[in-house]
Amino acid sequence: MDDSVVSYKQLKNMLSTHNVQLFDVRNQDEFMAGRIPDSVNIPLGQLEESLKLSPEHFQLQFEVKAPGKDDDNIVFHCQKGRRSAEALAIARQLGFNRARHYQGGYSDWAAHEGK
Repeated sequence: MDDSVVSYKQLKNMLSTHNVQLFDVRNQDEFMAGRIPDSVNIPLGQLEESLKLSPEHFQLQFEVKAPGKDDDNIVFHCQKGRRSAEALAIARQLGFNRARHYQGGYSDWAAHEGK
């Protein structure tokens, strides 16, 4: 089992206990068209610079607490898993070693949620 991957069931559980920092790395138009509740949109092209922001600037820009390098509840997702895998690689290079991604992405979520 790949410990960098979060399943639909795991994500649903994390959301229900509010124990997740969920980042949607799709483009803003995709995000506006449909999103997972509580997710924060940071398009993949802006991710690296966003994760390098100071916690204060991150919070000002995205209106959520900045993720910490040791946080184990950071999850990236996109539409089908390709961009979130790239996001995960970027985050890990920056030292977010416990970050994970929801491989199924929004398409898997929407299928489970009947959207």
